[in-house]
Amino acid sequence: MNTKQLAAALTLALGLCGLAQAKEGGDQYPNGAENWMAGAVPPPGGYFINYAGYYSGKLRDGNGDKVPGASVDAWFDALRYVHVTPHQILGGNWGWHVIAPLVHQRIRMGGGSDTEASLGDVTVSPFILSWHRGNWHWAAALDVYVPLGEYHSGEPRRSIGANYWSFEPLFAVTYLDEQGWEASAKFMYNFKSTNTSFSPFQGGPKMDYRSGDEFHMDFLLGKHFGPWGVGVSGYYVQQTTDDTLDGETVSSALGPWSDGRKGRVLAFGPSVNYAAKNGMQFIAQWQHETLVRNRFGGDKFWLKLIMPL
Repeated sequence: MNTKQLAAALTLALGLCGLAQAKEGGDQYPNGAENWMAGAVPPPGGYFINYAGYYSGKLRDGNGDKVPGASVDAWFDALRYVHVTPHQILGGNWGWHVIAPLVHQRIRMGGGSDTEASLGDVTVSPFILSWHRGNWHWAAALDVYVPLGEYHSGEPRRSIGANYWSFEPLFAVTYLDEQGWEASAKFMYNFKSTNTSFSPFQGGPKMDYRSGDEFHMDFLLGKHFGPWGVGVSGYYVQQTTDDTLDGETVSSALGPWSDGRKGRVLAFGPSVNYAAKNGMQFIAQWQHETLVRNRFGGDKFWLKLIMPL
């Protein structure tokens, strides 16, 4: 395969595989998911959390320009169970969680499109520690992303899973004062393993593709009024290392969409929270993406339910 053929194949494969990605394969973490009381892990017990929403975006290259005819629309519903125990480690309550996302996505490219629906990559964390002191609440954890989502080598428009493991230490913090002002943030760093089944086109040779590691964070600034809360929530993603293909950096020589495929996005928008007397919480929000590089950029709409069991 000559350089021009490889560039064309990689443009398709790297640019059109998965929901809103900064790399080959879809985002395993639903950026923007944690906002209100992100660092305040609830008291010991079991909790069900449901994240449901819709995303629509257009692919942008390394210069931030739209790639003609390349877009994605996706519905998602992530089911999460959190269990907080009364056992303490280093003065913090120990807990664990598991998240199973369901995704229905449609990716368009050059007049063609593919629609897929499947389980996405599952998240497990055997290790969550949480602390509370006065107006401050914070938590530390290690999330592991298990590649159970559907993946089709050489068919990027049909892939929902990333086809690699990743490991993510995180730290979340919340400040809530007596007047109801809240500032929350969740900081994460994602270390990725290698996708050993990557192919630039259907029936092509299998290659080793390693997506670059990422720093990303969710954030919120809001005000509580009785059971209601209103604020601004969002997220920031910055890929910190280059994508590599068979050990070589995906070079900018292959086109302006490349340059190591380092992705970036900043998103923000309004968020509303309602806390019912029975302990249930309802969150609705819209997040608009800007400063997008090497990934899809658009709008994300969320409905979130938190329910003690």
